[in-house]
Amino acid sequence: MFVYFIKYFGFLKDIPLLAQLFEGWLKLSTFFTAPQVLNSMDEIEAEVIKWEKISVCNHKYGGIQFNKNSHEIGHIHGNGLLDIPFNKKLKYQFMQEGLKDHHTIKNSGWSSFYITTKEDKDFALKLLRESYLMRR
Repeated sequence: MFVYFIKYFGFLKDIPLLAQLFEGWLKLSTFFTAPQVLNSMDEIEAEVIKWEKISVCNHKYGGIQFNKNSHEIGHIHGNGLLDIPFNKKLKYQFMQEGLKDHHTIKNSGWSSFYITTKEDKDFALKLLRESYLMRR
């Protein structure tokens, strides 16, 4: 459902606070359907903010965005969807391990990964670390 919302209603990001309201709904839904995902998201955030030169902000489509020196290394939506930028070589390498093409921006360096288990959390941290290392 989230994918279709962004694909067809992405222009709504320009309405003040709408992305945050939608993000709140996603987190509430996740709280009731998959609370372990929220725990994993919290653990990921706690780890990533320890890295040097990292800042956190709200993403324009909702979720939390991680930046290194003002360059985005990835963001996580309230349903556990991690979107992360790579060069195409790294993206295709990680696709062998379970990474998917971005849910709306196909054929780009952007990719998506759903965090649902502890192993997914560990892989998400690995992906974020690689994106972090790519940025100066």
